[in-house]
Amino acid sequence: MTRRMSRRSSVAVRRTVLGLVLGIPLVAQPGLAQDVQVEESVTETVEVAAPVPEAPRVLISEVLIEGISGHPEEERLQIAAYDAMEVRPGSRVTRQELQQDLNAIQATGWFSDVRITPQNGPLGVQVIVQVEPFPTLTEVDLVTPKVELLPAEVIEETFSSDFGRTLNLNDLQQRMKVLQKWMADQGYSLARITGPERVSPEGVVTLKLTQGSVAGVEVKFLNKEGEDVDEKGNPIGGKTKDWVVSREISLQPGDPFNRNKLEKDLKRLYATKLFSDVKVTLRPVPEQPGDVMIVLGVVEQSTGQLSGGLGYSQSQGVFGQVSVQDTNLFGRAWNLGLNLTYGQYGGLANLNFTDPWIYGDKHRTSFRSSLFLSQQVPQVFQSEDSGNIRTINSYVDNNNKYAYETGREYKFTKDKKAPGNINKAEDKFPERSWFDYEGDTVVLRKTGGSFSFARPLNGGDPFKDTKWNVLAGMSFTEVRPINFAAESRPYGVSTNNLGNGRVKDDNVICISYNCANSNFLMGVRFATTYNNFNNPSNPTSGNFFTAGTEQFVGVNEDSPTFNRFRASYTQFFPVDWLKIHKGCRPKPGEEANCPQAIGVQVKGGMILGEAPPYEAFCMGGSNSIRGWYDCDLAVAKSFGELTIEYRFPLISIFSGEVFMDAGTDFGTQKDVPGKPGMLLDKDGSGVSVGTGVIVTTPVGPLRLEVASKDFAEDWRFNLGVGWKF
Repeated sequence: MTRRMSRRSSVAVRRTVLGLVLGIPLVAQPGLAQDVQVEESVTETVEVAAPVPEAPRVLISEVLIEGISGHPEEERLQIAAYDAMEVRPGSRVTRQELQQDLNAIQATGWFSDVRITPQNGPLGVQVIVQVEPFPTLTEVDLVTPKVELLPAEVIEETFSSDFGRTLNLNDLQQRMKVLQKWMADQGYSLARITGPERVSPEGVVTLKLTQGSVAGVEVKFLNKEGEDVDEKGNPIGGKTKDWVVSREISLQPGDPFNRNKLEKDLKRLYATKLFSDVKVTLRPVPEQPGDVMIVLGVVEQSTGQLSGGLGYSQSQGVFGQVSVQDTNLFGRAWNLGLNLTYGQYGGLANLNFTDPWIYGDKHRTSFRSSLFLSQQVPQVFQSEDSGNIRTINSYVDNNNKYAYETGREYKFTKDKKAPGNINKAEDKFPERSWFDYEGDTVVLRKTGGSFSFARPLNGGDPFKDTKWNVLAGMSFTEVRPINFAAESRPYGVSTNNLGNGRVKDDNVICISYNCANSNFLMGVRFATTYNNFNNPSNPTSGNFFTAGTEQFVGVNEDSPTFNRFRASYTQFFPVDWLKIHKGCRPKPGEEANCPQAIGVQVKGGMILGEAPPYEAFCMGGSNSIRGWYDCDLAVAKSFGELTIEYRFPLISIFSGEVFMDAGTDFGTQKDVPGKPGMLLDKDGSGVSVGTGVIVTTPVGPLRLEVASKDFAEDWRFNLGVGWKF
């Protein structure tokens, strides 16, 4: 056996009987790479013919590999060519077997040209294999007729191990498959890589990228059975405007088709809550091979709602609610709603309108407005433990120690005055009407409206995922302090100081700004938010930041000028501590489902200027310091709060929490006009610890919590809807 490579000199060879046997030199077709697509197999009809005489065989004395002398990878290429052949010195072969060896050498992928030339030698036939290797790979160039889908860095990374080495078509095909998979993972499922189109002598390989593009978006309305025509064959019409559907589709005519983008588009369509089902069909465009028409078949759902119910809140007592709403007004996705609430201590009528995306706006700007009429008992003037602020008819300020003519005397018996708060009064005198106790309760009647614009900071791309949002708006409100008889009552006095028709001058406070029968509040608001939560409903990691300012401008003597600023920051840290829930103990091969985290929230605010007392910050309650009732900790011009909470799953829809809340008014209760917090002996600062159980419901988490007040034995139960933060 001889394996030899030599640079052959030109020698005249006589034509012998070998030429009749093996014929002229065998030449392979120039080899370029094929498409990475899998071609359909071709079935051939085989006819049985008469037996063919066996082809003549000749003795091979030597196999020579030529054409690679001095090549940097000479040995590697020589071995590749030789190992691909079945013919060996000493074997007897036919012309067909030599052709098979030629094809096998070509199939190694190393050579652009292969020729086999047989010639007579002293001991038999010499087989001379003339090969031409591909050049060293230096660059991969991509021909794209439209948009570049493959970043240069992806191509560089894919071919990094091949640069500087002899090009191999088989390896090239594998790299093309890698690129094809990368594009499919990115959503470009219709894109195809073919080639090479050309291999230059300098080693530049040119590939071609063909991409399926979007020819357009078509909207069809379907019935519940999924049909797009009625029994008469007419197209089914819909209420929703076509552009309401198409504007949620980021894929535009001419864009490369991207399945990932389309899936996000469908999620946005479902998020509008206008459709119960969306069916997608990709229809080929015959005149534009490779392009597709996106056909969206949408099934509309009812958007008109009428609802009602009963509820209870610590500030409003028992209340009933009726709501009428249409979330697709005029088929433009407009939301118009009327909400009526009436309860033991007040009521609310609110007409609101929302346009979730102003038509034609590239920033996805939303608009919201409302008109309202409310009558509520403000918690600023209430205390669970220390009485409350009552209105008085009028009073005479004689610049002396006492103010006279302060209204009714709270004498329920001959010997005793009325208790300081409604709960104690009802327990002690159950035969009296609640109006007897609450007839002079502070009530605020508010009439006004507001409007605002909000948009994500997306740089003009309505489909860009962004974490920042901004808001700007304006409000106008008339506020009238009254009692339950709807009589104007701009003055008030603490039940701790009320007795026998006279109180100290210093204890008579102005319920409203400037002791006016009504105040007009006009303000502008600016706010921004940053949301990086991993889960909007129950986050376990990420952070959230919000900050906003409201500037109120005085337009008359009874209209205050002040600024209110508040901000909060929340951070979640994932933990893996308790493993009570079965999802925290996955079986081998299963994925854990154990959302538990430590949440930390810091928030604060301040008021600059002379704000009326009903605009002060309230501290305490289910969304504040949970060891105190609503507004029972402080009524302040500044505040700061800190909450640390551990959340963990228990069983089924139940979760648990352990928390600590702390807050302070920074000593600003005395700066609130009238000092209602100090008159009602509110603590101003405190710490509470507690625990709770959370039930996951269709309307959100329902919290049942118990919390202490300043680590004392004074425990408060709380029922809240939604997470505290």
